[in-house]
Formats: sequence, structure tokens, C-alpha cells
Amino acid sequence: MHELVLAARTEALLGGRPLQGLAVGGGEYLAFLAQPENTRFISRAAAETDPAWKQIIPYIVLHCAGSVLLYRRGAHGGEARLHALHSIGFGGHVASGDETLFAGGWRTYLDGARRELEEEVALAPDAIAGERIVGVINDDSVEVGRVHFGVVHVCDLRRQEARRREAQIAAPRWIEVGALSAAGVELETWSALVARHWPALAAQPGWAPPPSR
Repeated sequence: MHELVLAARTEALLGGRPLQGLAVGGGEYLAFLAQPENTRFISRAAAETDPAWKQIIPYIVLHCAGSVLLYRRGAHGGEARLHALHSIGFGGHVASGDETLFAGGWRTYLDGARRELEEEVALAPDAIAGERIVGVINDDSVEVGRVHFGVVHVCDLRRQEARRREAQIAAPRWIEVGALSAAGVELETWSALVARHWPALAAQPGWAPPPSR
């Protein structure tokens, strides 16, 4: 059985609001994605090579007191184009098991994103101080970016405590955001964008959809 993943038509998502890079806040894109009629589940195998669709990816940054959790993407990860690169984003494709995404309001989306995070890292419930959605990413300058659209989450933690659950999360370590550029590692493009815009992202209170009519 083919894996189905959540996606939106590229022309509908970006046609009237083009984006290259990271949009802090990202409210207009998030408002579009929050409407159930604007997303659907399609074959991941087909979507990975079809830029007419953007697969919607929760991209969750674990943050504590100015530091973020950095790791290297191991060879067992699902996206071969990112292997060996370093990342500060967790999460992944929203598969058809999360088919209620967006249908039950914003809380349903947050629950789906949390399931993606919990597959990769273990966090103590009392360690989470809060969660925010602070921006979106579209990067058509690289092959993998042409078929993915990132929703940037910040998960604020009370302490630097996280345990990896998947082998693809290699060599995790906490590092101050300002030290990433001098860390001597190659960041994947989404992580480099988040690091570049970090002061503005960190200041975002978090997006919420308008009240239902």
C-alpha cells in the first residue's frame, strides 16, 4: 500500500503569495492551510518528484534558554537528500494516519505535529513550557525544497532534556543559536534559514486561526 501524505497544490498555496525562504509569522499561508478544502492526502512516492504539489511538513525546533537541539541526519532517515546534514528541526511528513488534520480545528493540527515529534524524541511532559507556530518555509533553490513546505514550530522547554527515539537522530547536542555558524557543521537549508531569522522567530507569540464563524 502506498504511503499517503498531506499536501497542497503549489499554485494555490504560493500563486498569489510567492515565497522564497522563510516568512516570519506566516499567517496568510497558515490561514490557507487551515482550511480543509485546501489540502489533501496524495501518494508520497509521486509527490516527491512533482513540484506541482507541496508536502506540508511540521518543522519543530526544541528550544531551551537560548539553545536548540542540534543533530545529524543519519542514513536511516526517510529523506535521502538530507542524509549527513545537520538539523535543528524535528518532525516529518503527515501521513494518512493523521487524516483528521485541519478537519477538527487548530488543536487537531497541533496534535498531529506532536505525533510526528514523538516518533523522533522523547520529552517529559513537565519539561514542555509551551509550543508556538512562528513561521513558514518555502525553499525552491534545492531539489528537496521544491516539493516540501515547512511550518516552523518552537517547542519551549524548561530544561535541556530530550532522548532520541530513532536511529536517524545522530549525535544530538544542545547548542546556543548564536554559536551555530561557528560550530563547523553543514546545516540543511531549512535549519540555516531558521538560525538566520532566529531573533524574529523567537519573539513571535505564535499563530492561531481566526475564530470559526
